[in-house]
Amino acid sequence: MTVSNMNYMSRAISLSKKALGSVSPNPAVGALVVNNDKIVGEGWTQPPGQNHAEIMAIEQAGELAKGASLYTTLEPCNYHGRTPPCVEKIIKSQIKKVHISILDPNKNVYGQGIKKLQEQGIETELGELSEKVTMNLEGYLKFVTKKSPFITAKFAMSLDGKIATKTGDSKWISGDKSRRFVHELRSASDAIIIGVNTVIKDNPKLTARNKSERPISNQPLRIILDTNLRTPLNSIILKQPGTTIIATNSSDDSRFSNFPNVKIWKIPKYNSHISIPDLLATLYNKGISNVLIESGGTLLGTLFDQKLIDKVIAFISPKIIGGENTNSPVIGTGIESINDSIKIHNSKWRKFGDDMAMIGYCNKF
Repeated sequence: MTVSNMNYMSRAISLSKKALGSVSPNPAVGALVVNNDKIVGEGWTQPPGQNHAEIMAIEQAGELAKGASLYTTLEPCNYHGRTPPCVEKIIKSQIKKVHISILDPNKNVYGQGIKKLQEQGIETELGELSEKVTMNLEGYLKFVTKKSPFITAKFAMSLDGKIATKTGDSKWISGDKSRRFVHELRSASDAIIIGVNTVIKDNPKLTARNKSERPISNQPLRIILDTNLRTPLNSIILKQPGTTIIATNSSDDSRFSNFPNVKIWKIPKYNSHISIPDLLATLYNKGISNVLIESGGTLLGTLFDQKLIDKVIAFISPKIIGGENTNSPVIGTGIESINDSIKIHNSKWRKFGDDMAMIGYCNKF
């Protein structure tokens, strides 16, 4: 891989991030067209039914696409969905070479897009910055291979593993830079899930906000797990821009009819709580691929107990809280032997001001 190829693919990755949180169930792809060592067209996946990244880049390049190279983070599609196949546009534009970071595991595409390009005499190169692209597309990759959304658990705790004081005060354990990053995580997610106890105790907005603390235009779904509809009518989350979903098993939902941004999902119960497998099936059927969990220890514990968490982002603040009965971020039933613990792999550390964040993976897919 040449330095220029790596730089161009790195730019394509940056472009793909513009699509995160707004294009599911489609993948967030970035693409660019290079002619005579100059970028002449750029694109990223548009919302479903609109242009894919390759089409956007080629249309921006216009006549300069002829004889040029295309860099794309994911194998171009070769079938008619909501939009025509990208490979047809590539062939018609007379692109000379296509650089593809990774193959698309979608059974309708896998290997067929690159094959069709090669059959038409278009040179292809595969594998540039594939590890970075795989990480960027982790939600989509699990969605199409496992038919389930990708679940990220996010929590912040003190150095001694506490998420609040003995009085329940938790604002704020983490610092400003950590919380700024959380808004980036939210904006890249399709949905955020919390339990009703978090709504009652913390009364969060749960919006994705910009650096000026204003809500961004494209909000992720906010999903409250509330088996018995205990969400207070004065909860601030019910009045935020975007859509708030209350997942419940109760039929007494008429009192929420005056909230235009609130929808009710009826989800079966299991052991007196919302059935998590049924909820995940609903999310999948609605095309939701990236889910961020920002709940308290009870729900997080349940998800860890059921081995449903794919990724962990744990912020650790250099503070000591103490207290015999103060809460930890993960409760659940727990384990009896250290050998049964959930191992975090491919972990890395990032510094946010005075805080440190451990980012790693629980499940392989």
